[in-house]
Amino acid sequence: MSHNRAVESSTRILILGVDSSGRILQFDRNAAAVLAPNGDDLHGTDLDELIPGAREPLMEALKAGRERTAMLAVDNPEGGMLDAVVTVHPMSGATPDVVALAVVRVPVPLADRFVDPAVIRRALLDDALPRIGSTLDLEMLSRGLMDVLVPHFCNAGALLLVESHIDADAPPDGPDGPQMRRMAIGFDDDDPAWDATFPTGESLVFPEGTPHALCLGSGEPVLRSLGRDGAAGLAAVWRRPPVAELLKGASMLLLPITSQAGVLGFFACTRNAAHRPFDAYDVEIGMEFANRASIFIESARQYSRERATALTLQRSLLPTGLSAPSPVEVNHRYLPGSRLIEVGGDWYEAIALPGARVALVVGDVAGHGVKAAVTMGQLRTAIHTLAGLELPPAEALDRLDSLMRSLGEREPHFATCAYVVYDAVSGRCEVASAGHLPPLLVPPGAASEFLPVPPSPPLGVGGDGPIVSREFTVEDGTVLFLYTDGLVENRARDIDDGLDRLQATFGPGAAARPLDDLCQAALDGVYDDQHRDDIAMLVARLARIPADHHATWELPCEAAAVRRARGLVRDRLARWGLEEMAHSTMLLVSELVTNAIRHAGGRITLRLVREGGLVCEVFDTSDGHPRIRHHDGEMTESGRGLHVVGRLARRWGVRRTSTGKVVWCEQELP
Repeated sequence: MSHNRAVESSTRILILGVDSSGRILQFDRNAAAVLAPNGDDLHGTDLDELIPGAREPLMEALKAGRERTAMLAVDNPEGGMLDAVVTVHPMSGATPDVVALAVVRVPVPLADRFVDPAVIRRALLDDALPRIGSTLDLEMLSRGLMDVLVPHFCNAGALLLVESHIDADAPPDGPDGPQMRRMAIGFDDDDPAWDATFPTGESLVFPEGTPHALCLGSGEPVLRSLGRDGAAGLAAVWRRPPVAELLKGASMLLLPITSQAGVLGFFACTRNAAHRPFDAYDVEIGMEFANRASIFIESARQYSRERATALTLQRSLLPTGLSAPSPVEVNHRYLPGSRLIEVGGDWYEAIALPGARVALVVGDVAGHGVKAAVTMGQLRTAIHTLAGLELPPAEALDRLDSLMRSLGEREPHFATCAYVVYDAVSGRCEVASAGHLPPLLVPPGAASEFLPVPPSPPLGVGGDGPIVSREFTVEDGTVLFLYTDGLVENRARDIDDGLDRLQATFGPGAAARPLDDLCQAALDGVYDDQHRDDIAMLVARLARIPADHHATWELPCEAAAVRRARGLVRDRLARWGLEEMAHSTMLLVSELVTNAIRHAGGRITLRLVREGGLVCEVFDTSDGHPRIRHHDGEMTESGRGLHVVGRLARRWGVRRTSTGKVVWCEQELP
């Protein structure tokens, strides 16, 4: 990109002392050099003759007793006119005849841009550098530093940094020297050849023996007068013919950038033959600039690496894939916070459970940064474990609350979470929330509504009572939307307004729209918020599996029920074309039903589900948890059936229900 700038950004200050009539009585050397270049004496000259129109602000300042400023025109010794900012300061108690000081700021002529050391020093070190140093974005900082060097110090320049200091994953230095990255370039002549020859972002190695390799190796400034042969030599070594023309006759100064980590890189500065070449004083000023810039670069470098580490950690902790029963469609979005926040603790999960069920979870850890991301990772791991144990949503959140309180013993933590389990056989949903915003339910052909989930405190805060869940049946095609507060709340908008906007987004017909479109519509309008929190969204279109993919039977609590269960299963598998699974499945069902008759009592329900595998479920009214028991290395009679189940099934487990429990096992489909 071209960096052509007006040279008016470099200014020279002229000071004139005048009397009440406007005659000049005192002046500094800059005023004499600019306003009287032919050696004429300015003493006694009328201010209005040198700067037409200056008398008016002078009179106003004297009358009001306050300074006055005006934009006027001054004759340019090289021809033409220069814009000047004239500020008149009334004086009292000084030399009797001097009643005011006129401070005149004029742009430095092009030919004199690098002549006055005071102008260079002020432009490099005092005016722009403190403002540029406030950013921690390394690319933005690099461009800002080049905007200072060009045009105030050189005609063209570049900032190059060692790759290994920028990117922790960069390969180590090779035998030819360290790999460098050109972070930014600047030039003042609008020649596109600069961009083409020295592209920003290029990774390169400087050959041994070049001034650039010498600067990197020594950590000292390197000054070279290239001339025609020197530029041609660099062009040959770099194998870039345009370099010979661009740097012909140039004066080149390389300024190393150092920190405790070593030599981070260097500024490459060149002045063309039409300007004064670099000298020892320029080296002194340039090194002072490079030393100050190195502080900013080191801070930005460390921030960039820490930020990259935090983002990598956070993204590695987010799920890489979502699972659900085949009729349930799931989509998600995760939007990092704005650059002022970015790393946060929002997360989402969709975990397929045995028996055509799915756990849908969205959570938000309070705070930002690595600590929030680490806590989020711990909660995600716990959620997977609790989902594997098939705990009901309310009980799972109670366990998470205990985990958060134990984590908070060393450092306070809290988080919000919404947990939903959907059964794609019965169409039932069970939802619990710990301080989280209510899920949005969008039935087909009906208005959307926020679910009135029983309120509970956030995880880690503790409360007076247990977390309570709510159960309900949903119609096929219903859309369930879970989200974090960053979607509906920001500094400029009340959360109620955000919730109203979200509900309007999921208006009539929303249940039939593609989930990807719904996610995008929900995010519209949040990208421009410079203080945006991170956002996690999970949207699911819920539907039951086909009726002929599952079967349910009620069985009496008697020994004859085992034989009947085997017959029912054999007939159903024959209808499904799974005769080869009949023997193993009947054996599994016999063991599960026998176990329920022996230890539970009451009515027994047998359910066979064909979804992702073949699942056999036996419901009973006992809340006892069956286990395989061993005694002195031998398996006891009690528990022998579960040992058979464990050997024949791919997996098996137990989950509690409101009326008892379910013992299930799953086999792979052929």
